Amino acid sequence: RFPPEANRYHLYTTLTCPFAARVLVAIKLKGLESVISCTVMDPVKQPGDSTFRFTDTKPGCDLDSVNNCNFLSDIYELARPGFKGRWTVPVLWDKKSKTIVNNESGDLLRMVGSEFNMFCPSEAMEKLDLYPEDLQPMIDDLNTWIQEDISIGVYRAGLAHDQGGYDKAVNTVFNAIEMIETILSRSRYLTGELLTEADIRLFSSLIRFDIAYYTMFMCNKKRLSDFPNTWRHTLDIYNMPGIADTVNLDHIKAGYWEGFPQVHPRRIVPVGPEVDLDIV
Repeated sequence: RFPPEANRYHLYTTLTCPFAARVLVAIKLKGLESVISCTVMDPVKQPGDSTFRFTDTKPGCDLDSVNNCNFLSDIYELARPGFKGRWTVPVLWDKKSKTIVNNESGDLLRMVGSEFNMFCPSEAMEKLDLYPEDLQPMIDDLNTWIQEDISIGVYRAGLAHDQGGYDKAVNTVFNAIEMIETILSRSRYLTGELLTEADIRLFSSLIRFDIAYYTMFMCNKKRLSDFPNTWRHTLDIYNMPGIADTVNLDHIKAGYWEGFPQVHPRRIVPVGPEVDLDIV
């Protein structure tokens, strides 16, 4: 139903969400920016809005040039009139059949990593296999506990309703990072010397750690930069060609400090922290 074609598919996303960021990173690594177009929405749901809006009044944001919609919810309504579910990003839109292909970041990460190889601009990008068959059991295991203990774990800590819930969540996060630190003390990437989707999933969460989770979500036992191997892994991926374009610190800070009024009702975005993401 949705065969790989150039210029047929369009990604709706924000630059705040670590889950949506996985797809953007894969698009960059595979060199598919001219094959899968993209619209970046306002990182903040404005007071009174129930979903993200399209705008060109903020740096790094776009109007919807494909469907001329005002809100993300309008995209879901186009695909399924009367839709009552959650309006989430990322969304991959099929311009030909005018419907949503998928809105699950893990599925889209794998799809981008394998289904568009014929459009990659270089042999190296075409051969980049983010989910090689012989490593799939290891990748699946890594994906499961990284998702649960880190990617979702930071939210459990930051949105905890009581001290006990916070203590349990934050300890789970740092125990997981300690495990990552041990793994990366032995190899460049999580499964060895090959970059896989497990590394992308980890990177997309941890690049936000010192910027947002350390302060906003109170995951402040240590900074990520206090874990030398994990920090090296994060900087390694960030400094790959094009990946920095997927990381907008202003969008990340605005999305968290203005996007969680139950945690930060004043919606004041901090000036810092300054995080050096360049490899020395």
